[in-house]
Amino acid sequence: MDCQKIIKTLIHKDFIKITHSGKCFEDGAAVYAKEIRENLFLLFIILKDIDIDNIQALIAHFDCFSNIGLKEPEQIMFYLSIKDKNDLHYFEQYLNASHN
Repeated sequence: MDCQKIIKTLIHKDFIKITHSGKCFEDGAAVYAKEIRENLFLLFIILKDIDIDNIQALIAHFDCFSNIGLKEPEQIMFYLSIKDKNDLHYFEQYLNASHN
């Protein structure tokens, strides 16, 4: 699975691409977010033009959706960094399982 497939999967699952100024996330990062509970968001950060080992996922609390990318999260409850092909394999299996 490559970054383009991951992005298509996120869009298919109603994630919204966040426009950010690079202050909260690295410059060039593609940030996708989805509200999973009130003011609690699941985010995927994919670094542009870099190998697949630079994908991060987090569950974080923000005041509102529009503050994502502008302000630091109030709290981070979960953080996952995909570092190698095995991590990517497990992530891909999770995405496939959630289709059922």
